[in-house]
Amino acid sequence: MKDKYGVVLVGCGYIGATHLSDIYYRDNIRVIGVVDVNEDAARLFARKYGAESWSSDYRDYLTNNEVDIFIIATYTETHLEILKACISHGRHVLCEKPVADTLESSLEFVNAVRSADKLKVLVGHILRHNESYKTIANMIKNGAIGRTKVFRMAQNHNAINWNRYRHLLSFCPPLVDCGVHYIDVAQWFTGSKIVQVSGISTKIDGDVPSGSYNYSIMNAVLADGTVFNYESGWSRNMMANNLKEFIGDSGYIKLILSCDRSDGHELGDLIRWYDGKTGEHHIINVKSIYKNMYGQILELIRMIEEPGYVSSPTIDDVESTMKVAFAADKAVRDNLVLRLDGNSQEIVGGDK
Repeated sequence: MKDKYGVVLVGCGYIGATHLSDIYYRDNIRVIGVVDVNEDAARLFARKYGAESWSSDYRDYLTNNEVDIFIIATYTETHLEILKACISHGRHVLCEKPVADTLESSLEFVNAVRSADKLKVLVGHILRHNESYKTIANMIKNGAIGRTKVFRMAQNHNAINWNRYRHLLSFCPPLVDCGVHYIDVAQWFTGSKIVQVSGISTKIDGDVPSGSYNYSIMNAVLADGTVFNYESGWSRNMMANNLKEFIGDSGYIKLILSCDRSDGHELGDLIRWYDGKTGEHHIINVKSIYKNMYGQILELIRMIEEPGYVSSPTIDDVESTMKVAFAADKAVRDNLVLRLDGNSQEIVGGDK
C-alpha cells in the first residue's frame, strides 16, 4: 500500500478538469503531470491544479517510475494508442468511456486489458460510483418495484459549446458516447443482458458532420423481458433532459438530480419511490456527487492493492456495453431490429 499515488492526466479539456478538480487536493494523490496537445491548456491546468509539470506529449511520462496511474481523458479515437503505450511501460490506467470509436478498436482495447497481467485498468463508467444510482440498484435488487418491466432514460444536452460537440460527433454519436452509461445501468440494475436493439435517429442541426447524427431513440429488450427506452441528443436547439425512471410490476422509482429539483437542492438528489404493494409513496434524499471522480480512482487503487478484487465495472461489463452500443448505432443507422446472442451479445439476426 502506498501513501501517495503518482498520477498523470492526459487531456486537459472538460472531462479532464472534472477528474482533477475532485482529486488534486487529496492526501493520497500526487499530480505529477498534465498533458495536452494544446500547450496553453496544459500549462493552465498545471497552475490551476498544482501539477508538478506539464507537457504536450504523454510519452514524456511513460518512463517516469514515480508515475503509477495515467488518466486518459482525451478524445475517444486516441484511447487505444495511449492505453497500449501505458501497458507496455507498466502503468495502471483509468480511461474515459467509450474506450474506442469503433467496435473493432473497442474489442482490441478489451483484449489488451485482459492481457495486461498485473496491471490494472478501470474504465470510467462513472455512474457505478454515484450514490444515487447505487441506492437504486440495491432497491431494485431487493424487490422495491417487483419484477422490472420498463426503464425510461434520457440524456439530452443543450449543446452551448457547439464546437466541442461537433468534434465529438465526428467520431461518436451521443447514442454511443453517453449511451454506454445507460446501457450499463440497465444491465447492472437487472443483472440481465440486452438481446434486441432498434431505434430511430436524425440530424437536428444542419452542420452535424457527414455520416453522423445528433439525436436518437434506442429501444432495447433485455433477456429477462425488461423493455429499455433511451433518448439521447446533443443540439443547440433542444432543452436538456435527464429523465431516469424505472418501472416494475409492483412500483416505480424516479431519480431527480439535485440540480433539477424544484426546491430542496441542498438535500441532494431526490428518489421518488412508489411501492405498489402498499400503495405508499416515499421520498428519499441522497447526498451524491454526480461525477464521483475520487470514488472512481479509489476503485482503481483498490484493484491495485487487493489481488482478486472484482472491480465495478469489470472489463466484461465494458465489453458488453460497447457491443450493445455499436449494435444500437447500426440499428438506428440502417433502420433495423437487431437480435443479439444472449451470451456473447454478437449480432445474430436482423429485420427491417
